[in-house]
Amino acid sequence: MKRLRVLTVLGVLALGAFSAGCGSDGDDSTTEASSDSAQLGAVKDYLTDHSARLTKAVGQLAGNANAYYDLAESVDFDYAKLLKEHCPEVKQQLGDAKKAFVAANPNYEEMEGIVAGVPRLAHYDVDIDAGSDASDPESAVSFSLTLDDGTKLEQPGNLFFLTETALWGTNPDLTVKGVKPDVDCDGVVEFGEGLPDAKIFKAAATEFGEQVRQLDEDAQAFEPTPSDALTSIVVMTPTMSEYFGQWKNTAFVAGKGDQQEQSFVATSRLSDIADILEGIAFTYAEIEPLIAAESPQQAKQTKRELNQLLAFAADLRDREAAGEKFTPKQADQLGSEAQARAEAIAGQVTQSAQQLGIELQES
Repeated sequence: MKRLRVLTVLGVLALGAFSAGCGSDGDDSTTEASSDSAQLGAVKDYLTDHSARLTKAVGQLAGNANAYYDLAESVDFDYAKLLKEHCPEVKQQLGDAKKAFVAANPNYEEMEGIVAGVPRLAHYDVDIDAGSDASDPESAVSFSLTLDDGTKLEQPGNLFFLTETALWGTNPDLTVKGVKPDVDCDGVVEFGEGLPDAKIFKAAATEFGEQVRQLDEDAQAFEPTPSDALTSIVVMTPTMSEYFGQWKNTAFVAGKGDQQEQSFVATSRLSDIADILEGIAFTYAEIEPLIAAESPQQAKQTKRELNQLLAFAADLRDREAAGEKFTPKQADQLGSEAQARAEAIAGQVTQSAQQLGIELQES
């Protein structure tokens, strides 16, 4: 499960940058001037384009979840009977739900740098993509699920986690017990076939749809500032070791059936890493002119190193997709390399914020 991201990284990277950039009365004019000179409309357009596409994909997933629920209800939630009498329909609805999930995932990951990296939007990241269940109260999601039969699931985990692990059958708490989950009706159960508990799946998909609808509304009202852009880059770039650690424990590296991560089954975590960095690189490209006005050399260096980190992740993603298998040891080594690069980039952006007199935000 993805962890809750916090902004403590800001203090670790450069306490001095904060003391220089934090808002005394004399700094207000600098920050205001910086805001006026930065053209960040493209960042908002990027965010709203992704939030709209995410809303559409999750709406499709919720529609499939409701149709699957109706099928299960028609046989009084007798799942053996459901597969015996309605297997083609189950295959259709769950297959289409998987396609909708796969479409939703990059639409979120590519804008995650903005959503998770900006404090006033970050609560969406907790509920949609990063929050834990109630066993870890500090990082738990804010919502609970109430099923149609009145059962309440208290803070069950983030919505991507719930829907993915139900659909791909990697979370036994969300799937049907005692029934062979041959959802593609071929007589063989393969890794990745899951028979979701229809009541849980419907409730999770409904909550998912509501959360992304609210995110889309807030994205439409969001007016990004230079502080937002710089903060998101500083917060979200140095998360590489976490992501590579998750990748190491997925079926893509550990092997099917030996994975410790229940999620990251639909697509490799490497794809998520590249998508996240793509969004961060886009945001940096929009704020770069402001940095370059103060320090052209620093702006070019940061752009170069960020693009190199993105290329590094994309190359790994493409090599894996082409059939190359990586070992857990390699995953650790690659994660350490990516983390070192990411921390250097975040430090440079923190320094740029200090030079510009722009205050980075804390949660």
